[in-house]
Amino acid sequence: MASQVSHIIYAKRYLEKYPSNLDRDEFILGTVFPDIRNIAEHVSRRDSHMRFPSVDLNFSKLDSFHAGWKFHLYCDMKRDEILNKYNFYELKNTADFSGNAAKLFEDELVYSEYDNWEKLVCFFNHPPYIESNLRIDEETFDLWYAIVAKYIEKKPDDRSMKIFLIKQPTRFRDADAAIQSISKLRGNKKAREILLKVREEIV
Repeated sequence: MASQVSHIIYAKRYLEKYPSNLDRDEFILGTVFPDIRNIAEHVSRRDSHMRFPSVDLNFSKLDSFHAGWKFHLYCDMKRDEILNKYNFYELKNTADFSGNAAKLFEDELVYSEYDNWEKLVCFFNHPPYIESNLRIDEETFDLWYAIVAKYIEKKPDDRSMKIFLIKQPTRFRDADAAIQSISKLRGNKKAREILLKVREEIV
């Protein structure tokens, strides 16, 4: 799995590499959607991350939001393939907190590749509600995107990462320790190199 900034960057790279009729904003909205389970505790990983019978880049018959949702699942799978290929999880601190430290460090590394965060922050603060069949009400939908909007408004640092974690009931208990692991990863040149390979190879 990747974290939210990384998912947005990889969506941007996909849309640039494979021009289509997909609506860019709604595709990115969908790309960030599956991790709403971190605040909607009644939603299981199976519900949010096993939605489609196949996880590939075939988005025919899907609207832009659901194509983005499927792209999120593709990125999670492909990212793990890339990291395993380079033996990433054999490096110290990379698997801490189910890999959350590495995911947030990855966000920090790739953040500068998006050129219009202000517009995306505004969009996420006023998202169109899209029905997902996951029993997520509009208030929870809006809250998730507001949390992400706050997180992406500037390059992630220890403070913004910690705030992002503590706003998610499934993650807040480990926030301080996760930040310590991220600090250690910053000094790991090999970990940095491999995480940047994900950016290059994921699409």
